[in-house]
Amino acid sequence: MTLEAGTIVKLKVAREVSPHGFFMTDGEEEVLLPYTERTGNMKFRNGQETEVFIHHDSEDRLIATMKRPLLTFGEIAALEVADIHPRLGCFLEMGLGRQLLLPKRELPEMPELQPEVGDRIFVRMDRDKQGRLLARTCGEEDLAPLCFNVPESWQNQWMKATVYRPLQMGTFVIIDGGVLGFGAIGLIHSTERPRPLRLGEVIDVRIARIREEDGRANLSMAQRKEIGMDEDAERILEFMRGRDGGAMPYSDSTAPDIIKLRFGISKAAFKRALGRLMKQGLIEQEDNWTRLKQTGEETSGSEQ
Repeated sequence: MTLEAGTIVKLKVAREVSPHGFFMTDGEEEVLLPYTERTGNMKFRNGQETEVFIHHDSEDRLIATMKRPLLTFGEIAALEVADIHPRLGCFLEMGLGRQLLLPKRELPEMPELQPEVGDRIFVRMDRDKQGRLLARTCGEEDLAPLCFNVPESWQNQWMKATVYRPLQMGTFVIIDGGVLGFGAIGLIHSTERPRPLRLGEVIDVRIARIREEDGRANLSMAQRKEIGMDEDAERILEFMRGRDGGAMPYSDSTAPDIIKLRFGISKAAFKRALGRLMKQGLIEQEDNWTRLKQTGEETSGSEQ
């Protein structure tokens, strides 16, 4: 048997070499199990068999550990970004106290789509040409067999999701399955997110539509229109109440990018909120300005 990185194997204690540890063998090859890589209080003796995980140390030598990684060779898991190297890529926490490299070539080219420390990336454990362990980002062909169809009970529910494929036109995510298992696949169209989302970013999403044809979901990061409109209208009112004269230089004619910058909402949402406030008689527009309407009580109060 040839010992390969990324595998869990049963090996026997061949001999102890102080101060390093125990040399383990499969009968053909030997690998060191350092004292620091033992778990539990079990005393080792020659010929004793135990399970170990094989990987490389910092000098690229095969080494054994009794600690259990979050994934083994060929398996898929969502690993947290522990560190980022501008030239090499991301280092992912794999449960051993030693990180797994996700090479830079596996990351999106656009800087704003690249992950940050603390993000969770769906990866498969692989090996390079020298047999050293590394990670590769997962695509739909990797994740789809592990995912389930979105349950009908999730309609309009808010869920946690993790980005696995960030694109300009939309963002593909895995919706957290919780106790149900791995998760479900969803898409956030570019119009349903406030900004481009990073690979590995964990976000809150609303199940906007469950697609009968494939069991996946169209998602949104915004409230339903009737709920969102109330929140937007209240935000605009608070803004106007905080200004001298209760007026603001924004109206239906204001450019969308200015609306987005000032209020954090789309031009369409802004117009819907203004429409509701005008229908309620709370505001009025004139010459590209929007003003609070003075009620009788406010007028009499201002005259005192």
